[in-house]
Amino acid sequence: MGIFLTEAAGGSSSIIMLVVYIAIFGGIMYFMIFRPQKKEQNRVAAMLADLAIGDSVLTSSGFYGTVIDIQDDTVIVEFGSNKNCRIPMQKSAITQVEKSEG
Repeated sequence: MGIFLTEAAGGSSSIIMLVVYIAIFGGIMYFMIFRPQKKEQNRVAAMLADLAIGDSVLTSSGFYGTVIDIQDDTVIVEFGSNKNCRIPMQKSAITQVEKSEG
């Protein structure tokens, strides 16, 4: 009778250890994957919210340009030095912003 009691107690402690390991693994996943991703999303959202006319931008396709007009989720970016190439694009296509002087 005593053998069955010790086996039952050993089984419940292994379940508790399994739950502890899952909790530790979940915490590691949160701090290594989900939290940095959320911080990056907040940084990009703040960058796009702070976008202003005259800022120099880098698009996701690698083009540098200057913002000349901003609508809801669309911006018109002027590319090149001849000022003839103006392209409307989504704000989400902007990856970097350099604030204009003044």
